[in-house]
Amino acid sequence: MCGRFTLNQSAAALAQVFEVQAVPDLAAQYNIAPTQLVGTVLHDPQSDEREFQYLRWGLIPSWAKDPGIGVKLINARAETVAEKPAFRSAFKHRRCLVLADGFYEWQRQQGKKQPFYFRLADGQPFGFAGLWETWRSPQAEEIVSCTILTTAANELLQPIHDRMPVIIAPQDYNLWLDTQGQTAETLQQLLSPYDAQAMTAYPVSTLVNKSQHNSPECIIPLSEG
Repeated sequence: MCGRFTLNQSAAALAQVFEVQAVPDLAAQYNIAPTQLVGTVLHDPQSDEREFQYLRWGLIPSWAKDPGIGVKLINARAETVAEKPAFRSAFKHRRCLVLADGFYEWQRQQGKKQPFYFRLADGQPFGFAGLWETWRSPQAEEIVSCTILTTAANELLQPIHDRMPVIIAPQDYNLWLDTQGQTAETLQQLLSPYDAQAMTAYPVSTLVNKSQHNSPECIIPLSEG
């Protein structure tokens, strides 16, 4: 699964990598948790351009009776996303990139949960495969939310966890975001484990275990802490 991640990049860097013109200045986030607003990139069919949007992490299906279900839908399994009622419509029509530059997974060691930090070896930001949905309450409250797809772990993650978030390669951004005419079979080809040789990982402080901790100390290698 993917339950925490980071984004500490300048607006200019994000605009360049994701080819988005208007990216706001984002505060550095070292411990992004479910229900928080996250930066995403969507395709605007009217302008045929990519656009930046903040979405709430934890997808709330349009048919949900209340928004509390979103806490349980922070992730969607790539293997079943096309069939699950909570995700299948968004998988066809509402895909996005969730912006990140690293994420955490935990390994149980001697009865404790040891966090590890994963990122690309070159330190560049990347996009998780995401889905988004709009929910409206009977009182006309509107929440636009998202989920992050997961897949089987690659060789780097396997000793730590059996799942990992789906990272979309830059050359596939257009294919993932374009919701006109893509087949489930074509999309599934994008949802494989990311190249382990292009990633790096190291243990970090248990500070990250509590979501209120949001500081550079969260991503400092444990050996340097």
